[in-house]
Amino acid sequence: MVKKKEDKQLTKDQAEKKILMLKKDLFNLRFKKINNQINNPAQFNEIKKNVARLYTLIKGKNDKKNT
Repeated sequence: MVKKKEDKQLTKDQAEKKILMLKKDLFNLRFKKINNQINNPAQFNEIKKNVARLYTLIKGKNDKKNT
């Protein structure tokens, strides 16, 4: 898991790429869940929270540019 401080230092483009990567991971985890191959079900919530955190980061950076 990446630390919150490291996420805050990302640029907008890096954050968007990371969101895409996390969404792919979440997609793959769903298939593993269906096949009962998942080891840690808490990963779902962790990935969802990381995606939300990155979206918030991007929105905050956009708001700072507009003001």
